[in-house]
Amino acid sequence: MSRPPRKGPTRPPPKPPAVPAPPRRNRWRWLRWTVLVSVWGALALGAAVLVLTWDLPRTDIALSQTRRAGVTLEASNGTIIATSGDVHGEIVRLRQLPAHLPAALLAIEDRRFRSHWGLDPIGIARAAWVNWSTGRVAQGGSTLTQQLAKNLFLTPERSLWRKAQEVVMALWLEWHFSKDELLEIYLNRVYLGAGAFGVDAAARVYFGVPATRVNLWQAAMLAGLPKAPSRLNPRTAPDAAAARAAEVLEAMAETGALTRQQAALAAESIRIAPRPSGDSGWFADWAMDDLGTRFPGNADLVLRTSLDLRIQAVVEARLEALLAGPGTRAGAGQGAVVVMEAATGNIRAMAGGRNFRTSQFNRATQARRQPGSAFKPFVFLTALEAGASPQDMVADTPINLGGWRPGNGHWRSQGEVTLEEALAHSVNTAAVRVLARGGGARATIETARRFGLHGPFERDATLALGTGEVTLLDLVAAYAPFANGGLLPEPRGILSARADGRAVAAGRPTLLRVTTPERAAAMRRMLEAVVARGTGRLAQPPGQPRGLHAVAGKTGTTQDFRDAWFIGLAPGADGSFVVGVWLGNDDATPMQDVRGGTLPARLFREVAEALAQPAPAVAGR
Repeated sequence: MSRPPRKGPTRPPPKPPAVPAPPRRNRWRWLRWTVLVSVWGALALGAAVLVLTWDLPRTDIALSQTRRAGVTLEASNGTIIATSGDVHGEIVRLRQLPAHLPAALLAIEDRRFRSHWGLDPIGIARAAWVNWSTGRVAQGGSTLTQQLAKNLFLTPERSLWRKAQEVVMALWLEWHFSKDELLEIYLNRVYLGAGAFGVDAAARVYFGVPATRVNLWQAAMLAGLPKAPSRLNPRTAPDAAAARAAEVLEAMAETGALTRQQAALAAESIRIAPRPSGDSGWFADWAMDDLGTRFPGNADLVLRTSLDLRIQAVVEARLEALLAGPGTRAGAGQGAVVVMEAATGNIRAMAGGRNFRTSQFNRATQARRQPGSAFKPFVFLTALEAGASPQDMVADTPINLGGWRPGNGHWRSQGEVTLEEALAHSVNTAAVRVLARGGGARATIETARRFGLHGPFERDATLALGTGEVTLLDLVAAYAPFANGGLLPEPRGILSARADGRAVAAGRPTLLRVTTPERAAAMRRMLEAVVARGTGRLAQPPGQPRGLHAVAGKTGTTQDFRDAWFIGLAPGADGSFVVGVWLGNDDATPMQDVRGGTLPARLFREVAEALAQPAPAVAGR
């Protein structure tokens, strides 16, 4: 049996060797590097910010930047027909807007607007992935604040540099403005197409109502426009605009701003009103000419015009039908029509050609052409002012003036006819003798200029056959004194004006006495004879009364049928009108036997019939 080991005294374990303390200089080294990195990092960040902001515009200037003055033209019923410049509406506040308008914008543009600080990391990550996978800058993760920064301060350029600047400005905006203020600035400054900046201007342009009165689908359509204002314009692309509005309504349902049922009902109720019939481009260009002189300053203008959209639609539809049918067969490729109120000079309709989209040249105001026999009323008026009367006799036999022998067309000489019959049947040889009876070419030119026709005119006997040059608009205005008792109106298109919302003077009708009421009445009776039994019989609408308010007018045809005119006086449901028609070709190519008493007189009759009809009642909104 073994003995247990003997216990001796316990010896303590050996101590580990002491670790020497680090030198004091190492601790200071770490602290120094930390300070240096922080300082240089701050300097680098400051330099980066300085570089990014070096070429940015001043924020105070950008927020109150000047812009092109906006001009909005309205038809006589208030419908917007044209805009120019930057169109801005009223400044709106969030509390004034229906709740569904800002809700629609946030649902489709920036759902986390209320929670982020100007940047949306989730949106940025999504955009970075898309851009990396496609190998190009195809998408941006911009928040509404970033969009506002771009719209206010930057260009639409897509680049990393511009994106970095956008981030800086977005942070600045979030620091200086509340979320509601940012949303208000955006709603009042965003471009929404058709020259409209802000939701109020866009609502008025597209829907004819202020932004405070838009319904649900209209709000959705406005909210969808910032993505592509031109491509989604409800005026030019109604189907695309409606589809985009449906997307916005679906987004509102996803965010809980609407129920699915409300979104579906709103999508079904989308009804984009068609553009007004007729193209008012020629009238709009004419009405806006020289606005800077008439309305000096840089205010936004809203101009109510005299244009009657119903009559404008009739004029353009009838002109196109005529040119596309019998006009094509007769070689007439162009035309122009003007409808003027005889008492005021207000232009109710103007077609400067066949199609404004293919040719903006205004043949009613810019083309100077020979009027042919449509000039004869001023020859005969000069004779009346020299003492002649409509029942005086004048020879209609052939005449030879130094080798010039004017013909009489199909007219068979009767030896002598009254002045009234000579005008009614447009007898050329009689007109030459009437010119001499009135004092010659010089006296007739003075009469023509008194009536607003400034030529140039030939100073010889050929003037009796209308060898001068006139525009259709001037000739229409020159006929107005025969309808209103001898007063020459200045053609007028603007009835009232507002500058920055305040009413300003738009001018009153300008009327100049150019002949006596008695002579004007005598000339009207002579022009009535043209339609009743002369060359203008085709201009007589069926059932039109003869007498005080009978249709009157004068035909005109130039050599080789290059120009065909009819200028007539027509009674209307709301006054007396002067209607002027010209047919021809831009290159003066002759037509095939198109005389003033044929196609132009027919077109005049169709327009006169529309003028005689009362305007349909407009249902209230």
